[in-house]
Amino acid sequence: MSKYNSNYMITMKDIVREGNPILREVTKEVMLPLSEEDKETLRCMMDFLKNSQEPEIARKYKLRGGVGLSANQIGLNKQMFVAYFSDEKGKEHEYTVINPKIVSHSVSMTYLPESEGCLSVDRPVQGYVPRYERLKVKGFDLSGEEIMIKLRGYASIVIQHEMDHLNGIMFFDHIDQKHPYKLPKNVEITSLYDLE
Repeated sequence: MSKYNSNYMITMKDIVREGNPILREVTKEVMLPLSEEDKETLRCMMDFLKNSQEPEIARKYKLRGGVGLSANQIGLNKQMFVAYFSDEKGKEHEYTVINPKIVSHSVSMTYLPESEGCLSVDRPVQGYVPRYERLKVKGFDLSGEEIMIKLRGYASIVIQHEMDHLNGIMFFDHIDQKHPYKLPKNVEITSLYDLE
């Protein structure tokens, strides 16, 4: 039985940190239809993101603000993640995605000038993380329905970060180790804040 149920509140002590081998594993596909246990876990994960963005709750429980959380970040080898954030235009996004697959992506790329952060990484990491500017992802939602999500800009960055987790990849793997602020050549790449 999983501890993640409607009475459980995920806090930072539940978040697996860098160095734990589960963060380097390729996660396993989730059986559909979703079990009640998986549904409860995903609801707990979403509650964590919402709580972490609520200043009073975050302060009280010492939560770091997060915009995405994958199952292996709480120690579960399962292909599922949640994301909750506002994009650069102020539009709110809320996703619960099971067994996600990238259907297509743009050739053009983007990056966050301030680098990316991660709930599983406690140290500051400097450098550019190149991401596809636009992305189309298919997967399944909480009710087991197939979904197709089109993303661009910040939303595309967040979802790629979470999908990387499910494949055992950390965001800093994309940073050029010798020259952290070097951008890939022969590709159109624009800072997120310079996108139209």
